[in-house]
Amino acid sequence: MARQGKTINVKVPRTKVVKALEQALIKLETNYKNQDIEQKKYDVTYKKWEQQVIKLAMAKFNKAVDLRVNARYNGSVSINFDIPAGEINLPEEPSRHYDSISDWQYKESKEEIENAIRVLKMCEDEYINTGTYGNISKYL
Repeated sequence: MARQGKTINVKVPRTKVVKALEQALIKLETNYKNQDIEQKKYDVTYKKWEQQVIKLAMAKFNKAVDLRVNARYNGSVSINFDIPAGEINLPEEPSRHYDSISDWQYKESKEEIENAIRVLKMCEDEYINTGTYGNISKYL
């Protein structure tokens, strides 16, 4: 038989939770406003990485296998090829250093955080219970 765990009863000061939620709201708003700037930075970095990879691949074109040529209706030509593993040491691919937040996610999260702050500010209790903390902890 599995042992049943003991429940944990934690008293968290309400003022600290309100302050943490206010900081989470500021962070959410900042991240949402800056995501276009961060995406542009990422796009520039990714384009530079792509150019590095193209230079490396073109230098090893003589090792290319599985060459595919497609003539387009407008006269352009598309050429694809594979370079065997180990022929090129690729530079590290850039990664995004931010979370992309859609409009609906932003509005929903912002509204929930603001509502939690309002409710907690109206409370007369000095501490909040574990259940309440559990419901808002995803924003902290």
